[in-house]
Amino acid sequence: QVQLVESGGGLVQAGGSLRLSCATSGRTFTTYTVGWFRQAPGKEREFVAGIRWSDGTTYYANSVKGRFTISRDNAKNTVYLQMNSLKPEDTAVYYCAASDTIVVFTTPHGYGYWGQGTQVTVSS
Repeated sequence: QVQLVESGGGLVQAGGSLRLSCATSGRTFTTYTVGWFRQAPGKEREFVAGIRWSDGTTYYANSVKGRFTISRDNAKNTVYLQMNSLKPEDTAVYYCAASDTIVVFTTPHGYGYWGQGTQVTVSS
């Protein structure tokens, strides 16, 4: 059984920064991918960033490119999402997800494991 636990969300002013963490357990992700998604009220869940665990290849949504950075710590089995220059439109519940493939899917359907989510609120 795979468990994903997100942390690091909170309230921040526009222009500020937050770092989200996704701690994984139950399986080592040496051949998997991990993604961050977000969902705002009344909107569909959308891809934010993804990382291929084996080689560290990263992918980003255009809306966060240049502001967000996804990274991993192999020793801690943890994935991070560093979010800088936050905007009010970044407000959402952020979810960590993992998949059993080396393909970094940008849709939720590609991921079989999900965390409980962490709220990020950016005030203007």
